Amino acid sequence: MSIAVYPGSFDPITLGHLNIIRRASRVFDELFVCVMSDSEKNPLFTHDERVEFIKRTTKRFPNVTVETSKDLLVDYMKSKGAKVIIKGMRAVSDFDREFQIALINKKLDPDIETLLMPSSEKYTYLSSTVVKEMAKYGADLSTFMPKEVIDDFISRVKSVGLYHKK
Repeated sequence: MSIAVYPGSFDPITLGHLNIIRRASRVFDELFVCVMSDSEKNPLFTHDERVEFIKRTTKRFPNVTVETSKDLLVDYMKSKGAKVIIKGMRAVSDFDREFQIALINKKLDPDIETLLMPSSEKYTYLSSTVVKEMAKYGADLSTFMPKEVIDDFISRVKSVGLYHKK
């Protein structure tokens, strides 16, 4: 059985993330989407909220399990019997960081491989940061985020005072 892990902060999940999940779920028998912490980011949503959002948007994929972990990624992978890390690549600018992380993970566990999956061209510009910025100004998010989570996302943006549209 082939098992992979797609780690990320997913704050919020975008259609780009969902595209990677859909494609990876076709390649692997089992895919774990794991909400991880990123010390460089200040999330709008808790780990549990992000897990719930992703579960809502991935329920049509029977081989996808959504969880959160505060463990080192390689330790989480060992607990799942996974040998492959999935990382989405939007542009060459993503490569340097992801390549460095892949080498570190390989050093920590030589049995782990990282698959850098290119984004579909229609999502190459899309990131959670871009979605947050557009939400501040009341932009239509329907072509950027799964419809199942847009209302909750906009409510949070408004409740934390990030919404600027009058």
